[in-house]
Amino acid sequence: MENRVITSWVEIPVSDMEKSVAFYNAVFGYEMTIDNSGPNPMAVLGGLMESGGGHLYPGKPAPESGHTIHLGIKDDLEAGMARVKAAGGEVVSPAVTIPAGRFAYAKDLDGNSIGLFEAA
Repeated sequence: MENRVITSWVEIPVSDMEKSVAFYNAVFGYEMTIDNSGPNPMAVLGGLMESGGGHLYPGKPAPESGHTIHLGIKDDLEAGMARVKAAGGEVVSPAVTIPAGRFAYAKDLDGNSIGLFEAA
């Protein structure tokens, strides 16, 4: 069997890179910038040193049935939910408690489904 490395990552399609980077920076406290060094622009979630393997890219957002990407927040869930609203997104659920912590569903500027996660 051939020895190879398998990696995984997520991509969130957005219609306006600058506005979306500002949204994710405001909600999650990231310091993302747009990287134009490849064939397509991208912005790594959380920045290169803190990334869990995901980025924003110019693309067509998923329909209502698209996947949900859960992202950890640095403070409490209610503060994160307030930042979503202030940044132009939409909170679409109340806080949900699970053994690992709490989360709420929201939508970003393009309607992409995101989860805000507060660890226990």
